Amino acid sequence: MKPFATRITNSLLLGSMFARKFYLILFSLVLVHGQTADRDYDKELNYQSKAVQDLKNDIEATRKKLHSEKNREQSTVRTLSNLEEEISLVEKLIKQLKKEESAARGDVKKLEKEISQQETELSDLRIRYANRAISVYKKGSLSDIERVLSSTSWRQAVYRTKYQRIISEIDKKLKSRIRSLLMSIGKKKLDSEALLRKSISLKKEREKQMADLSVKRKQKKQELAKIRTNKTELSHYITEKEAGVKQLEELIHKIKSDKDKSDREERIRRNREALRTKSFASLKGQLPWPANGEVVGKFGRKWNAELKTTTENTGIDIKGKPGAEITAVMGGIVTTITFLRGYGNVIIIDHGGDFFTIYSHVTNIQTNVDSEVRGGDVIAYMGDSGSVNGAQLHFEIWGKDQRFDPEKWLEKR
Repeated sequence: MKPFATRITNSLLLGSMFARKFYLILFSLVLVHGQTADRDYDKELNYQSKAVQDLKNDIEATRKKLHSEKNREQSTVRTLSNLEEEISLVEKLIKQLKKEESAARGDVKKLEKEISQQETELSDLRIRYANRAISVYKKGSLSDIERVLSSTSWRQAVYRTKYQRIISEIDKKLKSRIRSLLMSIGKKKLDSEALLRKSISLKKEREKQMADLSVKRKQKKQELAKIRTNKTELSHYITEKEAGVKQLEELIHKIKSDKDKSDREERIRRNREALRTKSFASLKGQLPWPANGEVVGKFGRKWNAELKTTTENTGIDIKGKPGAEITAVMGGIVTTITFLRGYGNVIIIDHGGDFFTIYSHVTNIQTNVDSEVRGGDVIAYMGDSGSVNGAQLHFEIWGKDQRFDPEKWLEKR
């Protein structure tokens, strides 16, 4: 049988090892808590973001312009163009509000999960602390100094002192962690309630904007009816389209000369190598169609019998079902998403080598500026923004400072 001192030493060593292990666990819990408790919730709470405010400012400016031009008896086409620009901005705002609302609700769920985990941990710690108190009570109520003085040897006194110091530290950490968890849970519950209120507010704002959008679309329908039955207004529409072509030329020139061009070229080259695809220039006659439908407007100059004038189409017009998918004809980088007179909502994709594709009259845009897209990716849906002829896609190909006939670049069908 082992000597008494040896048994005491071993047991104390085991106790000390357990204490150190428990201390490390507690320390790691405190460390993790410090990381989670110090999280910055400003992002979750600040849902009136700059993007939303900028869109609201743009909408207000467009409304003022619309009101001003109505008072000056401008053409129906200009009124329609301003109205469509406002509709486009409201659609963007609704999309942004929906995104913010979804993020808020997602963060509420995340906080609820964290609260649940911390409440479970708090419950475990409370049980452990209660068991420790019960154990101390059952073993008597001697003070720490009395236990040391009642030791039968100086060795036992040393071990008891060391062991009690470790236990005391563990007790302090336990109490500190319990207090810390209580504060953290309280804060998270307040944050969760604030986020929930914010998401409800965002939903109401989105519903208000959707109702406003419905009114604007009815007004647009009335203005379209005037244009379709009035030769003067149709002539104004052509003038508006020509102004849009100039805007588009300026946009392409700006895209080609901006400082990010070389970076885009490198990203496109790496993407093409990764996917083992050819360059845009080498795919003439092989590109997939961007939308299903009938070509109702050919590329080039054509005679308008109704207006007795020649007009030029810088792309092709594909008539399709409202809401039909619009896809990128090849991989590239989205450089521009904007609204242009006569074009409506416009997406421009850079394919490298000074080749660009333009998709206009689209709705419900599914991509973002500077996003990388692949051939066949859905980037938007068939719409009628900027069009007096219903839902259609106006599609253009620009390359090497000239416009090409898209039908010569697309697959035969």
